Amino acid sequence: MRTPQKECYKGVKLKYSMQAGMVESDCKLIGKFEGSLRELEPVEIRLVDDKAHEKLWNRVVRDYHYLGHKRIPGRRLKYILYARDQVIGAMGWKSGSLKLEARDCFIGWSAEQRKQYLDHVVNNNRLLIFQWLKVKNLASHVLGRAMQMVVRDWQNRYGVGPWVLETFIDGSRFRGSCYRGANWKLVGYTKGYGKQGKGYHYHGQKKEVYVYVVEPEFRRIIGCNRRSYSQKRSLIKEKRSKLRMVIQELGFNPELIYWTQIGPEMTEKMADELVEFHDLFADFFRRPEPRLLGLSYLMGLLSDLRRKTMEAIALAFEGETRVRSMQNFFSRYPWDDRRMLARCAELLAEEIDTENGMYIVDSTEIQKKGEESVGVARQYCGNRGKVENCQSGVFVGYTSTIGYGLVDRQLYMPERWFSEEYAERRSRCGVPRGLEFKSKIDIALELLDRQIQSGIFRSKWIGCDSAFGVNQIFRDRVASWGKYYLAAVPANTKVWPLPQEAGVSEQEEKQLQGFEVRRLLESPEREWNQVILAEGTKGPIVAQVSILRVRENRKGRPGPEAWLIIRTLEGRKVRYYLSNAPESTPRAELYQALVMRWPIEQCFEDGKKYLGMDHYEHRNWRSWHRHMLYVFLALLFLLRLRLKYKKNSNPHPSPSADTFNRSIGLKTARQT
Repeated sequence: MRTPQKECYKGVKLKYSMQAGMVESDCKLIGKFEGSLRELEPVEIRLVDDKAHEKLWNRVVRDYHYLGHKRIPGRRLKYILYARDQVIGAMGWKSGSLKLEARDCFIGWSAEQRKQYLDHVVNNNRLLIFQWLKVKNLASHVLGRAMQMVVRDWQNRYGVGPWVLETFIDGSRFRGSCYRGANWKLVGYTKGYGKQGKGYHYHGQKKEVYVYVVEPEFRRIIGCNRRSYSQKRSLIKEKRSKLRMVIQELGFNPELIYWTQIGPEMTEKMADELVEFHDLFADFFRRPEPRLLGLSYLMGLLSDLRRKTMEAIALAFEGETRVRSMQNFFSRYPWDDRRMLARCAELLAEEIDTENGMYIVDSTEIQKKGEESVGVARQYCGNRGKVENCQSGVFVGYTSTIGYGLVDRQLYMPERWFSEEYAERRSRCGVPRGLEFKSKIDIALELLDRQIQSGIFRSKWIGCDSAFGVNQIFRDRVASWGKYYLAAVPANTKVWPLPQEAGVSEQEEKQLQGFEVRRLLESPEREWNQVILAEGTKGPIVAQVSILRVRENRKGRPGPEAWLIIRTLEGRKVRYYLSNAPESTPRAELYQALVMRWPIEQCFEDGKKYLGMDHYEHRNWRSWHRHMLYVFLALLFLLRLRLKYKKNSNPHPSPSADTFNRSIGLKTARQT
C-alpha cells in the first residue's frame, strides 16, 4: 500500500530482510526544508549496487514519483540522492527507446544503423526530488552531476559508452526547466504510444522529448546526418486529436449549429475543418506554440462554453498550466496579426466579393467594470442607450448578395486617455507611443480608406449608422472616393423636399426652412414596399420601406439632391437614410443597398451571442485587437462552412439575390 506523501518517513529507519539476516539501511528521509543549495549541501549521488538499497529505491519511487515503480527489464542504473546523509530523492536510467521519431530524426540514423548503435543511447526514466524540498536549482544541479556519473557507470557496468541521453517530460505537469538548465534540448514529441508485451498500445499521453549529446562526433561515427522533424505537423496532429476529444465533451454551441444551417452530424467534421482553416494562417506564427494557442482560442470561441473568456478557454483546451501562456499569446508573443488580418480579408473576398458590394462602418460598445481596461470610460453605450462604463470600437465590414463579414477594427480612445493624468495607465495598457486622439469619424475614414486602397474588395456602396451618417464631412469624403453612401441619419435631420415630393408649390418651397425627415413619415400619400432584411431563426425579418428624392441641408440652405429612404420595422423605431446615388438609380438597387446595410448589426449580434465577442477580459491594446481578429476568423470560418455544406439555396441569414428579388415583388401598401 502506497504511503501518503505527507507522512514523509520523517526520522524513520526502514529494515529489509535479506538472506544474510536483518540489515539496516541508511534510509532516513529528509524532512521539510526551504533554503539555498549551499545551505543543503553536501549533496551526494550514490549508485545502487546491492539489494537493500535497490529495495529502498523501489519503495521511494513507488511512493513519491507520479508514475510509480515498474520493473525495468534489461540494462539499468539506479541512484539514490542524499543530503546530510538523508534521502532527498532518486534517479533511474535504462536502455534507450527502441523507436522514437523525434530522437531518430535528431540523430539521423537509418533503421539498420539504429539497430547497430542503439546501445549507445541511455534513457533517463525517473528523476525524483521530494516535493517538500524548496531549494532553487537543486534539480538541475543533481542532473548535471548525475550525467557524468551515468556515462562512467554505464561504461563500467555494460562496456558501452553512452553517446546520447534522452528523456520524456509530461508538459501538463512539468516545464522541463531543470533539463533546459542542464543544456538538454527539446527535439520533438512522442506520439502517445507505450510498449505492451510484443506490441504497442495508444495511451494518448504525449510527452516532450529532450536529448543531451555526450559524444559530439556520434554522427560521424555512425555515418549519418540529422533529418528534419516536422514538429509543427506532429503538434497539429496532437491538437486535432485533442480537439476531437474536447468537442465531444463540450460540443459546438447548439444554436450556432442551427444558425449556420448545418446539422448536428457536422460536429465531428467541424474539428477537422477548423484545424485546416487555421492552417491557412500558419505562416504568420514564428513558432508552433503560439499557433496552437491560437487554434485553441478559435475553438473556444466556437464551443459551447458558457463564458468564453481567455482563462476559461485555456482551462478547457490547454489545461491549468497554460493560462499564462494564453495571456502571453495575446499581449506579448510575436505573431503577425496585421498580415493575418489582411489574409482574413482576402479569404472573405474569395467567397463573397461582388462588383456591387458594400463596405459597412459602425461602432459597438462593450460594458466593463473598473478603470484599468484600455480605452474604458463613461461614454455613450449603444447597447444600453445611455452613458455607461464601457469600451467602444469602430468596425468595418463587407457585405454582398452572397454573404458578409468583418474586415477591420480599431479601439476608440476617449480624449481623456491622452491627458497627463492617464500617462501611466497608457503605458500599462500598451497603448502605442505616438497615438493621438481621433474621433470615431476620423477612425472610420482611415479604416475605410485603408480598405479601399488595398483593393481586396470591389465596392460600389458604403453604409453607416447615424453616428457617422449625420456628419457631412464623412458623407462628402465617401462621395469623393466615387462611392455611393447609404448613411443613416437622426429623425431631426433637415432636408429640402423637392416640390413634387412634398406637395408644395415652388414659391412655398422657397419659404420653407427645410423639413425634419420624421415629418415626411406623416404623409398619408406615402407609398411603402415590403423588403426582407434578413432570414431570422423565426422567419424573415420584413421592413416597410419608402423612398423619395430630397435636397440635403447644407448650412440652412438646399444642397445637392439625394435619396431619402425611410424604413419601419415592427416593434422597432423608424430609421432614416440619405444616399448620394444618382436619380437614375433603380429602386431595386436602393432596396438592395438597404438590405446590405443590415449585416454589420448581425455581425455584432452573432459575435456577442455566439462567439464571445464581449466576453474577453483583456486590458491591453494589442490584446483587444487580437481578440477581435479571432472573432473575425470565427465569423469567416462559419461563413465558409455554410457555403461549403449549405443545405438550401440561402447560404446565410441575409437574403440571397433570389430572396431579395422576391421581396421587392410584394404588393405595395399605403401607410394610414
